[in-house]
Amino acid sequence: MQETGTTAVNAGASRAKGSHPDTGFGTPGYRKYVLGALLTVYVLNFIDRTIINILTEPIKESFGLEDWQMGMLGGPAFAVLYTFIGIPIARFSEKNHRVWIIAASVALWSLMTVLCGFATSFIALFIFRIGVSIGEAGCSPPANSIIADYFIPAQRSTAVSTYALGIPLGGMVAYVFGGFIVGSLDGPAVAELFSSWGWMWAVNALDWQNIEGWRIAFAVVGFPGIIVALLVKLTIKEPPRGYTDPAAMQGKAQVSFAEVLKILAKKPSYWHITLGVTIASFVNYGVAQFFVSFLIRTHEMSIFDAAVKVAMVLSVMASIGTFMSGYLADRFSVRYPKALAWIPMIALLGSTPMFIAGYLVDSLWIAIPVLMVGQMLLYTYLCPLYAVPGGVVDSRMRATSVAVTLFIVNLLGYGLGPPLIGGLSTILNAGFLSGIDPALSLEACKSVSLSETARAACGEANARGLQWSMIFFKCLYLWAALHFYLGSKTLQRDMGR
Repeated sequence: MQETGTTAVNAGASRAKGSHPDTGFGTPGYRKYVLGALLTVYVLNFIDRTIINILTEPIKESFGLEDWQMGMLGGPAFAVLYTFIGIPIARFSEKNHRVWIIAASVALWSLMTVLCGFATSFIALFIFRIGVSIGEAGCSPPANSIIADYFIPAQRSTAVSTYALGIPLGGMVAYVFGGFIVGSLDGPAVAELFSSWGWMWAVNALDWQNIEGWRIAFAVVGFPGIIVALLVKLTIKEPPRGYTDPAAMQGKAQVSFAEVLKILAKKPSYWHITLGVTIASFVNYGVAQFFVSFLIRTHEMSIFDAAVKVAMVLSVMASIGTFMSGYLADRFSVRYPKALAWIPMIALLGSTPMFIAGYLVDSLWIAIPVLMVGQMLLYTYLCPLYAVPGGVVDSRMRATSVAVTLFIVNLLGYGLGPPLIGGLSTILNAGFLSGIDPALSLEACKSVSLSETARAACGEANARGLQWSMIFFKCLYLWAALHFYLGSKTLQRDMGR
């Protein structure tokens, strides 16, 4: 299973028609297929990861939860084990069959996503979310290592930005399916559909009359991953490790984890850009957890309209920004070696006022175009997330370098973003509520016997608390931009360009 050094390269070249270290492993068409397959995997990764963002309001209502608890489901439940298991899996993938690892990971997180739909309590859902995180930890480190062996350095920024499209595209598909299912389907509707097909066994197998739409959404988005896992294993070839690296790197021994950290410690651009990505992710994951809730509370939209008509459009713009950042970095890096850091720096500075304005205006006709521009600019930070960790080290360390980066980004960004914005929203909610009606409390707002005046006061405080917590978080993009600027100073030297 293991393929390292010159022997592996020569063996791989003889097996892969059209392969050459100067052009990449496999034929151009097959390289595109592999990249497309890995993109599909990453799309599923983010569908199953972010579907809970769309389902925040119905889950919150179903279990009687507060924003801070939903932040725990969106953040720590996923991020803690995801980050700590990612590095051991990456070390394992440095020496073992990466395609096998990816296929097994897809199958595991897809199964756990389906089980989320069967959760009967907050604790059960929390545990299944942990299961999703364990599976997803085995995706990006080996995938980025494979991409680096299929594509030569001059094409890697475009390749990894194409792979990174899985983040906005996964979010977009999650918004579409989550919004459609929750907005259009519930247990009785599914039971009627199965009955019309003559599938009475399916109707009788579960008590469909009492199944909520959010449970169906988890099952629908999770099941396809099991099929994709099989396709990955059957159709993607394991490339020779280090195939596109310079000849001087061939045959070198594997590097210990401690040595990888020593090498990264000498790359200041790596640490500044990792901090920039972490801060941007901290904001982005936190806001994304509650964006649909913001549209529902502030603009009184349905889940379907918020997810399908608004969030999906913003995801399309995010996809454009993600791809363009890698494409522009490859195109201008020869003339402007700092482009990989300067592009997201400028974009983050430009996106901050866009988001603040978009969250403050009352008219969606004004807010959405402004937010579209902001979203396109924002997602330029994703290309450096993978291109820099893979570019400052050689093939023996790429999976580990990416895993170390994801450890930092996800532990601090994903782990802290959703719960902190949820906690801030809860605090501001209570503050606004006391200003509107001192006799009311957050607990009192859960009562079903509230007067219309009290219900309106609770709704206004709930909306304003979330709105201002999101605005506060978006201002932190200025801090992220500073680190991209500092990282640009040594980027050319650290990447050996």
